Amino acid sequence: MNGITIERLSAASQQLDQVADWTFDAWGHLHPEADIDGWRQAVAQMCGPAGVPSVFVAMKEGQALGTASLSPDDMSIRRELSPWLASVYVPPEQRGQGLASALVRRVEQEARDHGIEWLHLYTPDQQSLYRRLGWEELEELDYLGERVTIMRRRLIDG
Repeated sequence: MNGITIERLSAASQQLDQVADWTFDAWGHLHPEADIDGWRQAVAQMCGPAGVPSVFVAMKEGQALGTASLSPDDMSIRRELSPWLASVYVPPEQRGQGLASALVRRVEQEARDHGIEWLHLYTPDQQSLYRRLGWEELEELDYLGERVTIMRRRLIDG
């Protein structure tokens, strides 16, 4: 990926508002009680220094191109599953460059570096992307008004 880096997002980052706006626009409807200010605060709280939680952003020439997070909890009805790959988002005009795959790999590496054996995610419509990246389907269920698939990936052989 020519000139693209994947960087850890900090709560003081200039890209924080962009990441919050993207993720609120993509998933805010699933949380009708949320507003953008509270969403920004939640994203800032996810910006840990290492491990869980962490937020990453793909960057090129000072411009944010996409994001993904390593979250302790992403599904209120499956709290026993942790941690989660969450909030993988690449704007439509940036898709098709491998950014989502690179962001997923960066989150996987962060988890692996911190001794995490299994990583989870849920998706309503990107199962094929995650299968290509080595994820396996765990279960299908209805969550927040959507039919979703919970997937997992073993990061450390145990």
